[in-house]
Amino acid sequence: MRGTLPAGLPIIGRPTAGLIGGIAAAVALGVGELVAGLGGNGPSLVSAVGTEFIDRYAASLKDLAVRLFGTNDKVALIVGIIAMSLLFGAVLGMVGRRHPLLAAAGFFGFGALGLYAYLGDELGRTSVGVLAAAASVAGGLGSLWLLLRAAPLAAGAGPRSAPVTVTDDPAPPDVLGARPASRRTFITTAAALAVMAGGTAVLGRRVRPTTVVEAARRQTVLPKAGSSVAPPASQPFEVPGLSSYITSTPDFYRIDTAITTPQISASSWELEIKGMVDEPFSIGYKELLALDNVEDVVTLQCVSNEVGGNLVGTAVWQGVPLATLLERAGVDPAATQIVGRSADGWTAGFPTGHATDGRTALVAYAMNGEPLTAVHGFPARLLIAGLYGYVSATKWLTEIELTTWEDFDGYWVPRGWSKEGPIKTMSRIDVPTSGSSLTAGRVAIAGVAWAPTDGVSTVEVQVDDGEWQGCELGEASSGNTWVQWKLDWDATPGEHRLRARATNAAGETQTEDTAAPAPNGATGWHTLQVRVGGQR
Repeated sequence: MRGTLPAGLPIIGRPTAGLIGGIAAAVALGVGELVAGLGGNGPSLVSAVGTEFIDRYAASLKDLAVRLFGTNDKVALIVGIIAMSLLFGAVLGMVGRRHPLLAAAGFFGFGALGLYAYLGDELGRTSVGVLAAAASVAGGLGSLWLLLRAAPLAAGAGPRSAPVTVTDDPAPPDVLGARPASRRTFITTAAALAVMAGGTAVLGRRVRPTTVVEAARRQTVLPKAGSSVAPPASQPFEVPGLSSYITSTPDFYRIDTAITTPQISASSWELEIKGMVDEPFSIGYKELLALDNVEDVVTLQCVSNEVGGNLVGTAVWQGVPLATLLERAGVDPAATQIVGRSADGWTAGFPTGHATDGRTALVAYAMNGEPLTAVHGFPARLLIAGLYGYVSATKWLTEIELTTWEDFDGYWVPRGWSKEGPIKTMSRIDVPTSGSSLTAGRVAIAGVAWAPTDGVSTVEVQVDDGEWQGCELGEASSGNTWVQWKLDWDATPGEHRLRARATNAAGETQTEDTAAPAPNGATGWHTLQVRVGGQR
């Protein structure tokens, strides 16, 4: 194939061209990140693309992402987007060897894609998105032009005075064969732009006003709980490696679709109660904290949790009973679904009856004695005991809407997950861990089990194909929480299989049948292998 190269821009080697395109793409990303950061607490172009990706492909990739990366799934997605962007830039750089205008068009398309995703993000502002996209394209094109101009000098060739006809014959020697002075010029320019790319990206993150929530949390004085269900003062046993009864806030799992954590000011936040109600109303943060409240201990679990997984935790939650707000609004008897809507547009719905059937159902504003952190939903979130988070646990709550069961589906339902999501009875072995090498003799097998809202009545462990043995149970605040359990085992040398199962207070034992998390929660007995050596 033959092509025409514009005057003043000779052909360079493919590796150099790919490097040039990659650096130009990095500058585009960094500049876009900086402008978005300066523009407020909304998303960047990269995070907006990530959100768009999640919205389109979450149904097929959710379990895989959580299984591979756990709570780092969003970090992995961002890294993947950046890597693909750099690869795309490298391709444009190689295209630019012969067709600079085509490469320029590619960078315009690059910016247009980011802008499209940004404008579709609930947290995005149009003016910031346009500026970020324009700056990104300008930064990328400027870098591409500088490096393409510098690269021919590095190859020892001066600018062309007229167009030349080129073929697909091997390119001239690459930058490594250049004259030292010219090579130094190119390398210096490339290095400076690479540093600029990294610096603008980091600065964009630093200038983002992430202190909005922390400042509000420091200024918030939590009210005294009107009624409180306290965690047990102590547990009957202590086993190294056994999960604490209360999960610390930093260790509490986080699974959601938010690439950019919403930073919401307490002073401007409002919760709107609307839909099939007699008197719709809105309530601010201070007014919410002034209402009668309760404090309770509740275990939450993500539906993506595998058997034996750690996407589950127990915390002390404080907030206003959902029933209190619904009573003020006056719920239409025909309303059969409560929908929570997040500041970022995410939704979840559950039967109206769950707000008044005696389970803990809160608009929560505190966790473990402190205002909610940003990642856990500040200023307020929904908390419904006994339901997986995907149908109930709306964080960054801005709306509660009453509707019918048939008229609305929450975020995950059209993506293939069940409309109802009661948490299933489950047990987990914390110690020993799978593959452990143990010493023969007395060994503690211990873990946690949960069956909200009924509570756990018994936990049993089976060693190999032996009889099921009952375990000692710890203390629990209520049926809303997990319980610690322990069995002392006289371990004998050899390979052994350990299995655990729980039975809830209604007498229902968790099923042995194995099922994946989709569409409504994993099932099966947690099973692991250990090796026992000789005695000490």
